Amino acid sequence: MTADVQVQEEVVRRVMSMTQIDRDGLRDAYSEVRDDKTEISWAVLKYEGSQVMVAAKGEAFEDFKSQFSEDERAFAYIRLQTGDEMSKRSKFLLVTWVGLGVSPIKKAMMSTDKALVKEILANFSVELTLESMEELDIEVFRQELVKAGGANYGTGIRE
Repeated sequence: MTADVQVQEEVVRRVMSMTQIDRDGLRDAYSEVRDDKTEISWAVLKYEGSQVMVAAKGEAFEDFKSQFSEDERAFAYIRLQTGDEMSKRSKFLLVTWVGLGVSPIKKAMMSTDKALVKEILANFSVELTLESMEELDIEVFRQELVKAGGANYGTGIRE
């Protein structure tokens, strides 16, 4: 086998092993999370082999937290309500999860894979990259969304 043939085979192997995205599944989950009329407030996307797919959707933050482990990679899209007594609004957060036990090669692939995911999960106010269970904190998420929202003029009194 010549060197050129080996190089071509390597290129084909790499292209075939690149991450695939379940675009239809992600679009559906994205729409559900964005829709204020649904109870679904989060979606978690995980790898099945080399494909990123919707692994879970739900309402409760405790259920959301249980979706992550130290030895895996994932993405999440979350809707949280922010605002003050005069104006409530939904804001969206994109989370990239890379557990502490993930290999360096898989960690490195996350930036490319995230670009593919962001083609579909395009609208969000805050993007966070997390690696430990302690970082999965709804109040921290809410604070980050409030900071990203700019001025916060609430008085605490609604007449």
